[in-house]
Amino acid sequence: MKKSLSLIVYITSILSGTSCSHYLDKEFDASLSEEKVFGNATMTREFLTNIYTNLPDGIGIYNDPQFLGASRDCMTDNSVSFWGLHYYTKIATDNYTATDHPLLGFWGNNFNGIRKCNQFLKYVDPTNPNNPHPDKSVISNSEVPGDDNHLRDRYVAEAKFMRALFHFELVDYFGNTPILENQIFDLSDQAAMNTPRKDAAEVLKWIADQCDAIKDVLPFRYSSDGNWGRINGAAAYALKSRALLYRASALHNSSNDKSWWTEAANAAKDFITKNTASVTPFKLYPDYQKSFYETPYQNDELILSRSIWYTNAIETNLLPYGFSGCSGRTNPTQNFVDSYEMSNGKMIDEAGSGYNPQKPYDNRDPRLEATIFHEGSVWGRADYNEQRAIDVTTGGKDYRGDLGGTFTGYYLKKFVNPDMVMQDKKTFAHVWVIYRYAEILLNYAEALNEAGATSSEVSAPLNEVRKRAGQPELAAGLSQDALRKKIRNERRVELCFEDHRFFDLRRWKAYEGVTATNETSKPRYEQLLNLYVTTVTATGGVPKYTGTTVNQNVKDDNIQTRVFNSPKNYLFPIPYNEVVKAPNLVQNQGW
Repeated sequence: MKKSLSLIVYITSILSGTSCSHYLDKEFDASLSEEKVFGNATMTREFLTNIYTNLPDGIGIYNDPQFLGASRDCMTDNSVSFWGLHYYTKIATDNYTATDHPLLGFWGNNFNGIRKCNQFLKYVDPTNPNNPHPDKSVISNSEVPGDDNHLRDRYVAEAKFMRALFHFELVDYFGNTPILENQIFDLSDQAAMNTPRKDAAEVLKWIADQCDAIKDVLPFRYSSDGNWGRINGAAAYALKSRALLYRASALHNSSNDKSWWTEAANAAKDFITKNTASVTPFKLYPDYQKSFYETPYQNDELILSRSIWYTNAIETNLLPYGFSGCSGRTNPTQNFVDSYEMSNGKMIDEAGSGYNPQKPYDNRDPRLEATIFHEGSVWGRADYNEQRAIDVTTGGKDYRGDLGGTFTGYYLKKFVNPDMVMQDKKTFAHVWVIYRYAEILLNYAEALNEAGATSSEVSAPLNEVRKRAGQPELAAGLSQDALRKKIRNERRVELCFEDHRFFDLRRWKAYEGVTATNETSKPRYEQLLNLYVTTVTATGGVPKYTGTTVNQNVKDDNIQTRVFNSPKNYLFPIPYNEVVKAPNLVQNQGW
């Protein structure tokens, strides 16, 4: 009997809109036999296309407003969720076990993705040891002009990239991970899954090596719009950069081996060198705010993203509660708002910064206005008589209601399209960014600094990001420690709400020795566990801002001070049922 494809097919319409009609939306019939699928060029391509549905996605969560409809940065000091049923607060306060932890779907999703990659490679990769017909292929490998040159090799490289990325995601959430290079396994197969996990640093190095093997097989950047969104060579360079940066960080590099930082710096430099020589290089989008909502395939900063979704779920879930049909349940913290520099480059608590706590948003890094809705922010279409100032004063229009509101005095603006008309709620093209050029520059700066490069070498890529934002260059001659603080803060404000903060804090082991009590002497923007809010009152139309900690305002909110138990909370637990049936996996420490 021919083996059938037992796949979990997850395609189309996960939002209150539909994704675009690109290749990522074509459904795949999982009931067909492997021989039938991989004996047909069209179905083989559709199978590869289906693997893309396992890529990281931070947009689909907004289709579940009850439990997931907020940014995953609500698990960090950047933000809190207004809605008490959202999973994020309990995760951030360590109130789940390996039995009932709600975000363990990353385990199954990524293993499922790896399995599909290995199924594809078994039949399409002629070098695969399991290939039953290595001398036959339904995918042409001819030398032709354009993106489809050696198409079979390109398809193989796409699958190998995704397999490496799924391994990376497993390391991110669960640490040590089995390397499943060719095995076609099933999560329900106890014998197949009952295997010891590899050390996370070893897996990250394997991921980098996989990227090396394919990064120049793929076009660095596709020339045809029809291939926009497909895995390109630039994505492989980018994954290598991130994997080696994470490997060099404290969580996986306990001895702080400087050579690992040098490898990470070289990986980012390799991207920059290759990109510079490209006919159409990736570059920073001129306008930071617009880069997250303008036409994605015209954005030269995007290296790889998760499809295009035509949806208004981003808008309705993020916009302030006072706008019709909106819930605004992602509430950035005062900690996060304080992390934005003044326009002169100084932190708000530095001498000479010019910060006025009663005019807190004046003369700040422009990315603050691009990212945050605050008291007095103006939003809405004037041509539809919907434009008005945001009012988060106590009892104000955008303060709170039963189904939405703000506990912090802020809402998330990043990703929201200003063309939204509340009367018709049209949909917009949104993509989830997996890699963009700004990250490469920040990776490079961090790795150079930790490897011991000069201040001027470290500052150069950092200043490129700052220049786009409208911020001044860093002062010359900063120490390694001063640069480290600048780099980490730059990552926080530049990459916020893109699923970086959760992992950055962990790979830096930033929580070591931190308690809610001993961190109170630090500036709010450096505190990780004590969360701060702003309360806005108004007298005669003049707002007054009063900052408090969450635990001083507990009667008015459902937010708790963050809890971090080390080493337990550096990683998610492996699902309890998986460890029971496959004890060689060994549960993560503390769970």
